[in-house]
Amino acid sequence: MYLIALLIFVAVLFIFFRRPMYEIMTLAFIFTIVISGSYGLFWDYLLFPASSTLFYAIFAFMVVAVIFDSTKVINNIIQLLLSAVGRFKGGGGYVALLGSTFMAALSGTGPGNVAATGVFTIPMMKRSNFPPALAATTEMSASMLGNIIPPSGIVILTFGILNDIYPESISLSNWMVVAYGIGLWFFLQRWVTLWALCKLYKVKPVPKEELSTFKNSFKKGWASLVLPAVIFIPLFIDSEFKSFIIGRIGEEGASAFSSSVLMFTPGLAGAYAITIGRKAFPSGKANLSDLISMFSSSLLKVVPIGVTIYMAYATSQVFIGLGMEQAVRDWFLSFGFSLTALIIILPLFFMVLGMILPGSAQVAILGGAMISVFGAYGGDPVLLAAMLPAMTGALEGMTPPLALGLFVAMGIAGSSFRETTKLAIIWVVLHVILSMLMIAGMLPILGL
Repeated sequence: MYLIALLIFVAVLFIFFRRPMYEIMTLAFIFTIVISGSYGLFWDYLLFPASSTLFYAIFAFMVVAVIFDSTKVINNIIQLLLSAVGRFKGGGGYVALLGSTFMAALSGTGPGNVAATGVFTIPMMKRSNFPPALAATTEMSASMLGNIIPPSGIVILTFGILNDIYPESISLSNWMVVAYGIGLWFFLQRWVTLWALCKLYKVKPVPKEELSTFKNSFKKGWASLVLPAVIFIPLFIDSEFKSFIIGRIGEEGASAFSSSVLMFTPGLAGAYAITIGRKAFPSGKANLSDLISMFSSSLLKVVPIGVTIYMAYATSQVFIGLGMEQAVRDWFLSFGFSLTALIIILPLFFMVLGMILPGSAQVAILGGAMISVFGAYGGDPVLLAAMLPAMTGALEGMTPPLALGLFVAMGIAGSSFRETTKLAIIWVVLHVILSMLMIAGMLPILGL
């Protein structure tokens, strides 16, 4: 009943009062404390995320996304991709798929990324004969995909919830590698979907006059290509070379290394971006004044997302304290579902919920309960937890008729609601089907 009351509370504030999500999640935390009578633990729950290294990592990577944007390194990558694939039919869409997915993985906000990168990618696609609706839904699906690829905040948030229920069931670095493996399958699904739709709509290549030669683009942007490796390689080493690390620095050293990998990676990536992109600053170099100006101007972008995730995490602690996982687990078991039925129900359930709640809120409020339920039915709780970002964060802004990412993209593209909605349903249905196949264990996942 607490859960149902909270969902109604959030839905009313979002749909009827149109309050921003960071404000809604703050009020939702207070609302949960009040209806549950957990006043004595208010400060414990509120301060819990502040003591978590996971929240630090989430916030740090959002700041890194700001650095990437200010130093123009993402623009260099996009220009390089354009020179490589822009000459092919639908090339503008593939560039949007690659660039927007990467940027959204850093910023952790699908709808926000649609607004940030869509103003570049959507007009680019339309100039290469993309119908406005296809341009809008391609950008929408790419930006929402970024939510499930590390270092996106929802991926790290989900690990924290899993670790609260099943401590040490998987290491953080191994978890991140698994998330990359899941993201790869969904990226391939989007690539194939885009290829088919480009064939259907007879999309043309990007106009030649807008393309630079690959040689010039590579000369200008090759250093930017190192950034994904700077983020991924430390996580991969910690996950896949655990025995080697233990042999060199012992169990305690390996544990310390593992817990600190996600702490130093954003700083390393940010420092590298500032180094290679320093000429993009007003003074032509990375001096203190330019850095302060960059960070201060980014507050309105970073803080609302940070507050949303922080308060969602705090709210999840209230429900964990109330033992909601057990209550929801018992409720689900009372229906007598089979594991197969649950595999079908869960993606559809989160698809509908994504019309109302952002992915981080879904994971925070329901994640622990759904993980417990899946384990009770004989499923692998780690697999279900790893798939939660794909069923929540990636679907959050895509499902009509209430789809924030879709609305933002539609506004930029100038596409009609009817045609855009029809194409959005194709992306959503294929995403849900792939989710079911992966939860059922029918596809191999890197790291599992």
